[in-house]
Amino acid sequence: MKRAERQYALVDLLRGADRPWSATRLAREFGVSSRTIERDVESLQLAGVPIYADHGVAGGYSILREYSLPPLNLSAAESLATLAGLSLLESSPYQGAARRARAKIAAVMRDDHRARVQEILGTMHVVDAVARADDAVPPAMLSDVIASRRLVRLTYLGENDDGSPDDVTRTVRDVETMGLLRARDSWLLIAWCRLRNAIRGFHLERIVDLEILDEVPPPRDPALVDADLARWPTRRLDQTRSRDRNPSS
Repeated sequence: MKRAERQYALVDLLRGADRPWSATRLAREFGVSSRTIERDVESLQLAGVPIYADHGVAGGYSILREYSLPPLNLSAAESLATLAGLSLLESSPYQGAARRARAKIAAVMRDDHRARVQEILGTMHVVDAVARADDAVPPAMLSDVIASRRLVRLTYLGENDDGSPDDVTRTVRDVETMGLLRARDSWLLIAWCRLRNAIRGFHLERIVDLEILDEVPPPRDPALVDADLARWPTRRLDQTRSRDRNPSS
């Protein structure tokens, strides 16, 4: 039995059990070592499966009865594409969620795909815009900002002629968040800037301070963002392929 198949079977067995199963008993059931079972449990727990251990003479592993592990039958190419795509979110506000999702994919990947997928991933490299360690806001904080939909006060660095952050020209802006934009090697927060009274894109690596205010502004018309982005060949992530936008539209 392959690793992924054994882990699915282990989840199903624990879901239907009336009492906890010890690692020794599970090892006999699946014909593997107790250490292999412990590694399987660790992988499943890392993937978010609610397995817990009861200690004592009658102890062992149990799982929440209502939990089921959905089937995940990705080809090697699909696993590679999924893991590579999630890795691109490392500099985004969703970096934490992306890491957890990668762990879940890796936990159930077919054994005969694993080595090849990891080998190819090792040949891929990304040059991301690097936030300054001394004063930049961690990208992960932005996920709370976007979810809260509250007014946000940013301290934002200007830009030098070479595109690098300019410490001298800092501005403080109250903005209404409207989305995210991936532009070349950088993530931008799309927002309605009350200082400029217009849509603006704020490079995450140039946001050096951030405060979530109490005000919840009414939603802006999404067409404002579409109109602002019409100059560029962009796509939303709910679209299956890119489409060029007509600058005159």
